[in-house]
Amino acid sequence: MLDQIHWLAAVTVLGVLEQAYFFLQVIYARRLFGISPPKISGPPEFERIFRAQVNSSEYFPIFLALLWQAGLFFHQGLAAALGLLYLYGRYCYFMGYKASPSERLSPIYFSAGVLWILIAVSALGILHFFLSHYVGLNILQLLTA
Repeated sequence: MLDQIHWLAAVTVLGVLEQAYFFLQVIYARRLFGISPPKISGPPEFERIFRAQVNSSEYFPIFLALLWQAGLFFHQGLAAALGLLYLYGRYCYFMGYKASPSERLSPIYFSAGVLWILIAVSALGILHFFLSHYVGLNILQLLTA
C-alpha cells in the first residue's frame, strides 16, 4: 500500500514545509515592521506578506484533498507532479506578492490552473471507479479496444 502513496506523502510534507515557511515570513515581517498580533494592518509591505500567507493557507486544504483524490483514484505520479507544480506556483505567488501586488497575478493564475487540472483528474478517477466498481463498465478497456 505504501508504494501507492509515497509520492503523495512526500508532496504533502513539502506543502506543509512551504506553509511553515510562509508563516515564518509573516513572523519576520511582524518583527521588521513592529506589528504585534492580533493586528493585521500596517505598511503595505507587511500587508502583502500577510495576505499572501493567508491566501495560501486558505487554499491549502483544497489542494491537499485534490492531491490525494487524484493520486488515489487516478494516478499517483501524475498527481504528485501536479502537486509539485502547484507548490511551485504558490511559492512564486508568495514571492511575487511580497514584491508587488501585480507580481502575484501570473503565479495565481498558474496555480489555479493546476488546481482545475487536479479537479478534472480527481473527477475522472472517481467516475472511473464508480463505473467500474458499481456498473461493471471499464472505460479504459473500452478506449483501448
